[in-house]
Amino acid sequence: MSEAEGTGADGGQDPEDGGGGPDPEQLTPEQEQMLRQMEEEMRRVRVQDLVAQSVVSIINLAYRRIAKEDERDLEQARVGIEAVRGMVGALDEESQHEIRNALSQLQMLYAQQSGEGGEGGEPGPGEGTPPAGGGTAGGGTSGKAPPRLWTPGSD
Repeated sequence: MSEAEGTGADGGQDPEDGGGGPDPEQLTPEQEQMLRQMEEEMRRVRVQDLVAQSVVSIINLAYRRIAKEDERDLEQARVGIEAVRGMVGALDEESQHEIRNALSQLQMLYAQQSGEGGEGGEPGPGEGTPPAGGGTAGGGTSGKAPPRLWTPGSD
């Protein structure tokens, strides 16, 4: 990068570099108001809130990649499950409990769809909730390689 781009190490002020945002002189009054509102929202938002929103979005997308036949992509679902597993520790205790329950259900559905433990073919979109108490541990052996199901301590 060059000093002409306003990123030099000299600490000089670049009139075109307004902190990375749009030039306030080129904004309409409506855009200025929207910018002020977004800035105020950014002051109030907590990182944990953003992590929680992201985790819920990832769980929902991973579920779709498993349950919806026309969107099925088990590799993408696996990536989503791994991402949630990595992020759940950053949440508060109550949220962790809820996310772990949802993650357990998602893992069960993944196992069913990946061919291990699937009973009677592919479940439809409304059959995405496994029976309660199924958990993610265990799993029978049927002579096939175990499914790529993630359980605590299996890393």
